[in-house]
Amino acid sequence: MVITTYSKEEILEILSAIADPEIPVVSIQEIGMLRDVVVSEDGYEVLLTPTYTGCPAMGIIEADIKAILQEKGIASVKVTLIYSPAWSTDWMSDEAKEKMRKYGIAPPAHSSCGSIFKTEQEVVCPHCSSQDTEMISRFGATACKALYKCNSCKEPFEYFKCH
Repeated sequence: MVITTYSKEEILEILSAIADPEIPVVSIQEIGMLRDVVVSEDGYEVLLTPTYTGCPAMGIIEADIKAILQEKGIASVKVTLIYSPAWSTDWMSDEAKEKMRKYGIAPPAHSSCGSIFKTEQEVVCPHCSSQDTEMISRFGATACKALYKCNSCKEPFEYFKCH
């Protein structure tokens, strides 16, 4: 049996292919969940920070990490969830925010992240770029998103909440 060892950078590159199951157009790296990889004699430890405590996607992401690394011949993988510091939308790349917008999810705007209770005008419609939007529900399909509608194009959309 040939055992291949990978550097931290190589493992990070491999894991950058894993999509967020709830927003499949962005990777766990682009969204800022993939925090680090620790390489030791015992194997590899992948450090993740969930976007929300209790995020239901974490089990799927952990399984995806183990599966992709197993495909590369790595059997000894530990996934550790890191809760401090708490995940922040500041960790999202600009590319991830643009991919979200094109997918139909309004990304968090840095200037509007100062307060949990934002006015509707701060959320821009990802379909037509109008600021004439209003919140329908504080929660969308997942806890990290809110449901909005655009008063200009009349389309509903989700907004990825700041935190």
